[in-house]
Amino acid sequence: MYLTLLKSKLHRGRVTGAKLDYPGSIGIDSELMAAAGIIPYEKVLIADLANGSRAETYVVPAEAGSRQIEIFGASARLIRKGDIVIIMGFGLFTPEEARRHKPKIVLLDENNNIIKSE
Repeated sequence: MYLTLLKSKLHRGRVTGAKLDYPGSIGIDSELMAAAGIIPYEKVLIADLANGSRAETYVVPAEAGSRQIEIFGASARLIRKGDIVIIMGFGLFTPEEARRHKPKIVLLDENNNIIKSE
């Protein structure tokens, strides 16, 4: 049996752009991705603190150091530029792995700079 646990989280990121006419995904600064342990094309859940919406999509890397978090495709109808979001990646773990697992949590400021990383 496998358990689904939080693997990584970018907490309180500010959306820097939203483009409806684009194949669905979320673009994230590749430095932020690395800090949270998120890899290109990984499935993530995005929770929008402005309106409570949640969207599942996959990650594409944005320019390193740009501090971009851009919403693409259908999710742009739910999540707008300026919204604060939580981006979560999950993993499958055996019960033994789950007991030892600690997720990577990265807290961001209003400009998507890293405040704290656990």
